[in-house]
Amino acid sequence: MRRLSKRIQNTIMKKMLMAVLVSWLSLSAMAQTDSTSSIVIHKDPRVDLLIKKQAQINEITTRDARRNVSGYRLQVINTSDRNAAIAAKTKVYQLFPELKAYLLYQAPYFRLRVGNFTDKEEAEDYRKSLSREFPNSVFLVRDTVEVKLSDINQ
Repeated sequence: MRRLSKRIQNTIMKKMLMAVLVSWLSLSAMAQTDSTSSIVIHKDPRVDLLIKKQAQINEITTRDARRNVSGYRLQVINTSDRNAAIAAKTKVYQLFPELKAYLLYQAPYFRLRVGNFTDKEEAEDYRKSLSREFPNSVFLVRDTVEVKLSDINQ
């Protein structure tokens, strides 16, 4: 019986010693405070290079958005026949190579729009020329058009 109580006493002593040790460590950890209350950050200089590179990328990618303005296009054909739309696009490129053609699909129709006009009168001149080749199907439509940066700056 005495042996059993000795084991119990050893276990209790170990637990008490552990509790005192944990308490002392937690109190000492709380006591470590900095009186200056300032933070020093050591930044890698490559972060500045990454920021500069991202700014350049943003400039390039948003430049395209700045080149789009409200304007006019000429809708040459509106058909459900894809081959007819492609043939019309080919014909426009042959007759008017200076005009950019846009083939749009809005189910079930294919629409061919051409040109990037900011001036309505210029679009009307081309409409008259295109109407000779595509009678009864060329219409002036408002659209967001692409312009050259040199045209914006003027």
